[in-house]
Amino acid sequence: MNTQPNIGPETSMGEVLDHYPGAQRALFAKYHIGGCASCGFRPEETLGGVCERNDNIPVAQAIAHIAESHARDLARQIQPVDLKTAIDATEPPALLDLRTREEFENAKITGAELFSHDKLQDIMGSWPKDRAIVIYDHLGESSCMDAAAYLEGHGFENVRTLRGGIDAFAQEADPSLPRYRLEIA
Repeated sequence: MNTQPNIGPETSMGEVLDHYPGAQRALFAKYHIGGCASCGFRPEETLGGVCERNDNIPVAQAIAHIAESHARDLARQIQPVDLKTAIDATEPPALLDLRTREEFENAKITGAELFSHDKLQDIMGSWPKDRAIVIYDHLGESSCMDAAAYLEGHGFENVRTLRGGIDAFAQEADPSLPRYRLEIA
């Protein structure tokens, strides 16, 4: 059974991102598309149109790259119960929490550190490149994948993201953690 969404030249970029949340990161990494105002795209633009105005990139090549990047994103994820097992092991991974300070102070995975500019400087300056690192946020959104890709781009070899974020961890691996919903005004 093929579970890959069928995207093509006429697929809007909004639909591409719905099916492949990391597509913008993938397109930027390989083709420098979508990272800034000069190379950005609108959600209603088609994949074919974006490829055409960016050096006539073959659409099939862009789709293949998006799908490969998506597969890497999925492989980079750790399941909540597997993280719980890793935390309980002799050498637990470093846990980096991307949420706000308020969220972190109200609910955190034991051993986690709040990600900040100072923490990033510490990581870059003193952490071994092979150190196991797990990055999480509230729901396991694309910001985790972006942060993981950033660290990997700087030579870190063992970076994972928590599938479903701390919410899934609380639900599936540690029910003692409080769950919450963010109210967006």
